[in-house]
Amino acid sequence: MDEKSKHTDVTSSRNEGEGNKTAGRQYNEAQRRFVESGQVEDKAREAEKALDAPERTELQKAEAIGKGHSAGEDPKARGKKPKRAVK
Repeated sequence: MDEKSKHTDVTSSRNEGEGNKTAGRQYNEAQRRFVESGQVEDKAREAEKALDAPERTELQKAEAIGKGHSAGEDPKARGKKPKRAVK
């Protein structure tokens, strides 16, 4: 294995941890390409139709599961005072 290959292998498998800049750049680029593709309105209509279809219950369950993993709403985002933690 030459030096260039060794360097590529190390950097491509490096765990960047919290705040992974590489993953952030990849995500942002994918979002930009999606918006530029002109599919946003079509996908929004598809999502709206799904909420009126039999899969509504399944989507609501998935939403509840996702919210269960959340740290909750940011009280500052809604202008509410944060609740004090109970000790």
